[in-house]
Amino acid sequence: MKKLFVSLGLAAVGTAGLHAAYAPDSPDNSKMWSLSATLRGFYDDNYTTSPQKHGSFGMEASPSFSLNAPLQQTEIGLRYTYGAYYYQQRENNGQKPIDQTHQFDLWLDHAFSSRWEARVEDTVTVLQDPALTAVGTATPQRIDGNNLANTVNASLHTDWTRELSTELSYQNSVYDYENGGGTAVQPSYAGLLDRDENDIGLDLQWHVSRDTTALIGYKFGQVNFTGNEQIAPNPNTGGFYYSNSRDNRSHYGYVGVQHNFLDNLKGSANVGVQYTDYYKDPSASSSLGPYADASLIYTYASGSYVQLGVTQSRNATDTVQVDNQGHITQDQESTVVYGSINHPLTPKLMGSLVGHYQYSVYHNGQFNSQSADFYNLGLNLSYAFNRHFSSDIGYNFDWYTTPVPGQGYTRNRVYLGVTATY
Repeated sequence: MKKLFVSLGLAAVGTAGLHAAYAPDSPDNSKMWSLSATLRGFYDDNYTTSPQKHGSFGMEASPSFSLNAPLQQTEIGLRYTYGAYYYQQRENNGQKPIDQTHQFDLWLDHAFSSRWEARVEDTVTVLQDPALTAVGTATPQRIDGNNLANTVNASLHTDWTRELSTELSYQNSVYDYENGGGTAVQPSYAGLLDRDENDIGLDLQWHVSRDTTALIGYKFGQVNFTGNEQIAPNPNTGGFYYSNSRDNRSHYGYVGVQHNFLDNLKGSANVGVQYTDYYKDPSASSSLGPYADASLIYTYASGSYVQLGVTQSRNATDTVQVDNQGHITQDQESTVVYGSINHPLTPKLMGSLVGHYQYSVYHNGQFNSQSADFYNLGLNLSYAFNRHFSSDIGYNFDWYTTPVPGQGYTRNRVYLGVTATY
């Protein structure tokens, strides 16, 4: 699922975990570049994300640099964020005490004419943080190692007439986990989750009025697992399932609408069906299920907004257990409900709340039709001393339940920090 935990996107990479984030306005919006740095202390009562909790105090340092160059018909931007996390308990245990994360964002927006506009975005991340490593899966658990995720989005918008336009889109996501060399009995994360995902879609848009746009769309998706390792025994053949046994392709058909109810209340919804074919596994049944992506944003005052949304789609999973008939777990169908609110309590004090719930059902395998649930809540208070300095305090709660033994957990995190921006 490309928009796994959309609420995660509301939190900055390089935090002690998911939280309701608030960043003060840039001190000078006309500047082409900006620098920021955050220093936090935190306590994480389950940094291993395991049923048996292991807690630790720690420190986080996260500098960031961004550059934005608006030209006559082109906008070019880039941003780099580094995160370093020190866990005292891991050092006490003789383990590597520091995690590091890197995220690089690049975007290019170009208007060829008043009717043709293209946009390309690329996000590269190298990290260990479980809330971010899980992007593209429904397994929000810590995965050791320098794990790489690279996602490219490209789109071409064309206005053919005043009423009709098209949106051609392409997305490529590559995931590469350091944990490799697994066996059929103990598969590695690389064997289970290394993959190359490609999606290409076309929307036909009808501008019904100034405030309403209707659309009909189609999207084709291809998922190729690239780990090239054994991931489970195959009792039907006496051999093994390999990484590419879960390769699949999907067809999406949907209709949608975008509507501005008010100047400060906007909503959009795409609903339809997703058909998925697991063509590398003859024993796997194809899947036909709902597809949805809907959101609503209400900006009720300057700096104050409420966002609600829901998504429905299929996503990869690291669960592969084979059932009594020899069927391997292929993937999950997940429903995500998310929401956030930002509200200034005083001119300098901002309160934020972010939450989401994900309900995922396994397809085929030992846990076929059984569900996993992930709950997340983040609270944050941020105080801006001036345009350059702020402090924040926050709390995060995670609760993951699953029929897979050894994977469920609860997690609490608290943090206190300062941020400098220039």
